[in-house]
Amino acid sequence: MADLPVTEEDAINRAGGVALWRQIADILRGEILAGQWPEGAALPTESALAERFGVNRHTVRRAVATLATEGLVRSDQGRGTFVLEARLSYPIGRRTRFSEIVSRQAREPGGRLIGSRIEPADVRIAGFLELPQGTALIRLETLSVADRIPISTSWNWFPADRFPNLVAAYAETGSITEALRAEGANNYLRRWTRIHARAAEPEERDRLDLPAGASVLITDALNEDETGTPLHFTSTRFAADRIEILIDSERDEPEESGSL
Repeated sequence: MADLPVTEEDAINRAGGVALWRQIADILRGEILAGQWPEGAALPTESALAERFGVNRHTVRRAVATLATEGLVRSDQGRGTFVLEARLSYPIGRRTRFSEIVSRQAREPGGRLIGSRIEPADVRIAGFLELPQGTALIRLETLSVADRIPISTSWNWFPADRFPNLVAAYAETGSITEALRAEGANNYLRRWTRIHARAAEPEERDRLDLPAGASVLITDALNEDETGTPLHFTSTRFAADRIEILIDSERDEPEESGSL
């Protein structure tokens, strides 16, 4: 798409108390949401946008970076800045997999291990996993992305004696599904999922690259094996403006929440 000519709507208020980069971000966001820049379209160059708005390139760069943190655009070094696809549709049912959900929507999934440790089960987690309090658990902290955009960060607990090599398997594959498969758990089902929303906390904003004031959708979920024995409790924070959750009671495909 060609660079747009300057219009009255491009005028920014230099004395109104609102930062210039924020005003530019607001204008570009409105154009993207209105469909003026379709999915996959390249935005004009920094130089062109700087000329359009009568500002320096640093101001434009900050405005575009804001749109990137909101999941609206992606900047590829040497290629330009491109409008991202619509929100990721995330179905939750008895059987779902993050990697399959992302791949079905023509986006590239990925997973990264943030940290791991062995810890005793507190009363809450022990209750979910139906284990005695104090049982040794593997705790995994992970980040899941689509097209390199952070989608969710998760805290995951597994019985340590059942999955002794889980951390190494996840570090190698970036996938909880594959890690569990390597440990002999070839299939599992969702017993329940609870969902609520709140403002993102600083650690969550940092992991998900979210601006101040952003919200997260939180899913707490329990997965069980085919015998009905709990094997995985997960608490996941989704970037609320990057996904939409679909409660799908009829889907019969592999399932997972938040992590790969």
